[in-house]
Amino acid sequence: MTYFFETYGCQMNTAESAALELACRERGWNPACDAECTDLVLINTCSVRITAETRALGRIAHYAALKRKRQAGGRTFALVLAGCMAQRMGQEIQERYPAVDYVMGTAVRSMFPRILEAVEGCLAGRSFSLPPVPELSEQAVFSFSSSHLEEGQFRSFIPIMHGCDNFCAYCIVPYVRGREISRDPRLIIEEIGLVGGRGVREITLLGQNVNSYRWQGDQNGGKPLDFAGLLRLVAKEAAKNGVQWVRFLSANPKNFSSETIQVMAENPVFCRHIHLCVQHGSNRILSAMNRGYTREQYLSLVRDLRAALPNISLSTDILVGFPGETDDDLAQTLDLMEEVRFSYAYMYHYNPREGTAAFSLPGRIPEELKRERLARVISLQKKHTVLLLKSKIGRRERVLVEGISRKNADELISRTERDETVAAPGAAALIGSFAELTLSELRGTTFRAKELLLCSGV
Repeated sequence: MTYFFETYGCQMNTAESAALELACRERGWNPACDAECTDLVLINTCSVRITAETRALGRIAHYAALKRKRQAGGRTFALVLAGCMAQRMGQEIQERYPAVDYVMGTAVRSMFPRILEAVEGCLAGRSFSLPPVPELSEQAVFSFSSSHLEEGQFRSFIPIMHGCDNFCAYCIVPYVRGREISRDPRLIIEEIGLVGGRGVREITLLGQNVNSYRWQGDQNGGKPLDFAGLLRLVAKEAAKNGVQWVRFLSANPKNFSSETIQVMAENPVFCRHIHLCVQHGSNRILSAMNRGYTREQYLSLVRDLRAALPNISLSTDILVGFPGETDDDLAQTLDLMEEVRFSYAYMYHYNPREGTAAFSLPGRIPEELKRERLARVISLQKKHTVLLLKSKIGRRERVLVEGISRKNADELISRTERDETVAAPGAAALIGSFAELTLSELRGTTFRAKELLLCSGV
């Protein structure tokens, strides 16, 4: 029996798809090379933007047509919808799209083995009719998988918490992911040991609001722990298991403590790059977004980070065109960008999401004006990115070799700890290893180097 996954959205979805693949392999299933000959298709969906859901609906239509074609040939497959869109729409999706056999929201991933069992039974009888999966008897509560490692990879995502309590006015995540749940630190440490033992050299700690991690302890000897305390444990465990780089996503500025900065400064295992979402530069808009910090507090945090970690690079998210935004608000965002000088940014304009607080706000910005303002933000960020990258030409860097370049089979693509991409000639045997190189030139936003030298002892 074979499976084929399509995963959309955030790194958490990627991690959860890896955990679901592990469940398949444990039952003897194998990955299919494409959907034309598989027994199960799983679409792991995103609901952050309406465009993501529209894309998922397009994929459902595609697989509905494929099912009709396969049934005409005497064999079918199961279609499973998972992730945030499945959580938001529930069984409504099956009623609207009969091609979907099973809907599995984020809170009921524990039903997946039952889905596999049902599909196995169907295939054994060569039936086109899949039985319903019984409802879980227990209350639907999110639970963490024991491993999120993609087979054969040297990097791994490790979720440390799930859900979000922030309720930013524009964001659907708290409604589809639920309230914050922190993972038992002992299980986090166990997973680091597991992936380290399998050759993983870089891990990324994941959470919708990763630095609000709080473990209250329990009756089995666990002690209360905050994010900074967890990072100290992670640094020790990484060193014991050969994990040399640690990253984390996504960090909310309002929860970024001075102790977290201190832990990063004391432990070089933490990569000198942070994705620090600002979203806007106007206090008035930040307040309307319910972000929980001011422009001044954000800039103060940036100064503290750069004082403690002089070589750190910062990236961010910027949202323009929020209801009520004025030209002056936009000017304040551009001014903040000039002051911080982000290495890169994910930039987008506001799109209403039904179910969020901002959906009913007055003062919506016309589409043409939103696009015009976004273009100004993108133009400024491109300028900053190029200037920052050019200033690094000639530097000696340690990189993790990721794979073969898609543009040139004789080159390898590597990444610095500051999340910069480098192309250089090298043998495929170096993939998954740490190497050293000199940044010799810049093409677009990719550095070039003339040679890769394997780091000693790696």
